[in-house]
Amino acid sequence: MYNIRKVTDDLFWVGANDHRLALFENCFPIPRGVSYNAYVLLDEKTVLFDTVDWAGCRQLLENLEYVLDGRPLDYLLVNHLEPDHAASIDIILKTYPDVKIITNEKAFLLMRQFGFSIDEHEQITVAEGDTFSFGTHTVTFVAAPMVHWPEAMVTFDTTNGALFSADAFGTFGALDGKLFADEVDFDRDWLDDARRYLVNIVGKYGPHIQLLLKKAGPILGDIKYICPLHGPVWRENLMYFIEKYDTWSKYLPEKKGVLIVYASMYGNTENAAQALAGRLCEKGMTDVAIYDVSSTDVSQLISEAWKYSHIVLASVTYNLGIYPAMHNFLMDMKALNFQKRTFAIIENGSWACRSGDLMSAFIEDEMKYMDLLNERVSLASSLGAGKAGELEALANALIDSLEGKED
Repeated sequence: MYNIRKVTDDLFWVGANDHRLALFENCFPIPRGVSYNAYVLLDEKTVLFDTVDWAGCRQLLENLEYVLDGRPLDYLLVNHLEPDHAASIDIILKTYPDVKIITNEKAFLLMRQFGFSIDEHEQITVAEGDTFSFGTHTVTFVAAPMVHWPEAMVTFDTTNGALFSADAFGTFGALDGKLFADEVDFDRDWLDDARRYLVNIVGKYGPHIQLLLKKAGPILGDIKYICPLHGPVWRENLMYFIEKYDTWSKYLPEKKGVLIVYASMYGNTENAAQALAGRLCEKGMTDVAIYDVSSTDVSQLISEAWKYSHIVLASVTYNLGIYPAMHNFLMDMKALNFQKRTFAIIENGSWACRSGDLMSAFIEDEMKYMDLLNERVSLASSLGAGKAGELEALANALIDSLEGKED
């Protein structure tokens, strides 16, 4: 049975939703599922913009058959070759043997690497700045390399203002009938998944996102719809989401607040983290979030790190080093080019307290544009009454830093 949504009078969403997949890219938990978005334009010629993951192929075929209503599929326009969007290309080529393929040179190279049967079809190679007409609709192409594959491009329909944005402006989460961002409470229900999607998958490539936003600058006023390959379509308040992408890709925090991530074996380091949170809230800083590094997926920790301006790392010493899960968190931040934050340290060790020095060295030597507060809480096994002064000093240093006060 078909399941489509109309974007405009002649543009249709023909994608699919997936609640069976547990890990996106076999890496990131998606408890709310994910959508694979594809779009069909019915002009003098018919155009399919991208396909879907193999898991949604049957749904795509049923949707296509219904929307085309007996018309041939004239063009398949491919913006991105990652398999969650491209896996169904071959079956589309077999189902519609006369379809012509439009994409860029690098994408055609990747199609051959994936073994798609493209040589039986007419291939139209486009580059940035080229235009193509399907009748009343004319599109133009903008290269978006490393957002987040090298062949990625976006396509802008200059007739209706629809931007087919590939993986840009996407988010985790199945649509479940609600195609448009204005049909949901995006800030409440979708923003965290949008941030987690971007920063974990494309976070390393912030400068490339900035380049794409710069290219889009001259046409921002002409964009009426943002049609990503995952998540809701935007037709209202577009600048809200564009500004989020601008902030995230500049590695700037969304808000002034404190993220506390702790590694605790028996609860003593956790106790110190909770005590610090209590002090901060007493002083009026209630934008505080606490996570156990051992029980929270690192993709969530990365997303929260991108959100907050200040990060406290609280770790027990383990095998004379940083607790493994905390070390993994640090390595993920480094791998994603995370930067421009203020860090503070809580360390613990019953006989050799080394985690604080090691975490500090990692932040200063392995990461970019980070500030590290001098104040530190050092525990020997547990948080005793004698540590009240250190805890208070750290809380005050964080508050001063949040308020922009300098020593």
